[in-house]
Amino acid sequence: MSKRKLEPELPNAPRSIRPRSPAEMLEPSRAPSRPKGRRRRRDTSKLSRWVRFVSSVLTIALVVIGGVGLTMFVLQHQFTAPGPLAEARTIIIPRGEGRLEIAERLEREGIVGNRWSFIVNHLARTYILGDRLDMKAGEFQLEANASMESVMKTLVRGKSVQYKITVPEGLTSQQVVARILADDNLTGDIAAIPEEGTLLPDTYPYSRGADRQAVLDRMVKAQQEFLDGLWDKRQEGIPLKSIEDAVILASIVEKETAVAEERAMTAAVFHNRLNKGMRLQSDPTIIYGIVGGRGRLGRPILKSEIRAKTPYNTYTIKGLPPTPICNPGREAILAVLNPAATKALYFVADGTGGHKFSNTLAEHNAAVANWRKIERQRRAAAKKAKAAGGGPVRTVSPAAGGAVAAAPVVPVDDREAQAAVSVSQQARLPANPDANARSSGVVTTVSSPAGVSAAAAAAGGIPLPDRKPR
Repeated sequence: MSKRKLEPELPNAPRSIRPRSPAEMLEPSRAPSRPKGRRRRRDTSKLSRWVRFVSSVLTIALVVIGGVGLTMFVLQHQFTAPGPLAEARTIIIPRGEGRLEIAERLEREGIVGNRWSFIVNHLARTYILGDRLDMKAGEFQLEANASMESVMKTLVRGKSVQYKITVPEGLTSQQVVARILADDNLTGDIAAIPEEGTLLPDTYPYSRGADRQAVLDRMVKAQQEFLDGLWDKRQEGIPLKSIEDAVILASIVEKETAVAEERAMTAAVFHNRLNKGMRLQSDPTIIYGIVGGRGRLGRPILKSEIRAKTPYNTYTIKGLPPTPICNPGREAILAVLNPAATKALYFVADGTGGHKFSNTLAEHNAAVANWRKIERQRRAAAKKAKAAGGGPVRTVSPAAGGAVAAAPVVPVDDREAQAAVSVSQQARLPANPDANARSSGVVTTVSSPAGVSAAAAAAGGIPLPDRKPR
């Protein structure tokens, strides 16, 4: 066995470890001992856990985003795709229905293909996009193949199908209420018949299911807004004390003529008569004193009714009746506030649907004679047609487009003759079939019988007939 040559140790050199025996030399060397002092060890376990957590969260988020995106794509496609509605139609959304009920109704009536898709789209746009999508009640027009988007926009805008109710000039308040009650597209009751002259004739739009009282209240409000400030624009010197008086006189003007060009002249005649202390002697006031708000008499005025003392009969009272006799239109009210410049005191039908205005009694009597001649010609034509087998014939005025009945005209200066005949209105067919027959076309200056005082014609309202709204 050879001996191991040992190298000499150098100064300051690390001391080598020499085996003490051959056996020790064959043994594996030991690891060096741990150095003295504290040594920080890097903790990688916490870091790896955070990395794994963040990685998991990102993975889940990507999966969720992808799923949501895919779902939104599908929902958006269904939302904008053409719907199953085969043809255009209307749908009624009752009051009080919520999102679920509306969606079920749309699906049940074949307007949308899937109610849940409609609901989810509505929720997403309401709570995610922040849109205000309050769907309204009413009746709505939908086009054929309307998409969910189009249907939702229609319900949110709330532009429902509009119906209209028209109130022609000259109807009484009772007649207006009857029209409202007869409209099946309206609902609810009417508490009371408004006072005469408080409703503005016009066309009023409304949606199906609107409340009847609300529609009537709109008519009252419209009249108030129209009259507001109108009195200050009146013509100076008119013999009226208030806007209420103007409405009363306008209601008489409305009943006397339906020719727009004659309203200012008719109003001027009544103004002139009031200024001279003459009675108005208007046939429509006799009729209103008899039937009140019912409006139509349905027969000629009798001589006893001309002399009857009612608060409305302007043949027996001086000045204006206590209330309007109908609801006059805008033009009649404006005509009363701004009458024509004329000295006329009389007017009579001229056979064309209008009237002949006269300043003097002689002129008026000539116009009356002409009107009688026209009546005789029409009666003769009617008899001839009946004899020829044509049956009863209405003679139609070319201007007014209505039938004119024979109306005996009374000489203005013959009281005895007036007491001996019956007076009928000038019957013609106005634009509104419910409107009263107008005046006979004759305005006279006959005084009331002797001994009749103003107290006998004291103002007093005639109550409207009791009628319960349905």
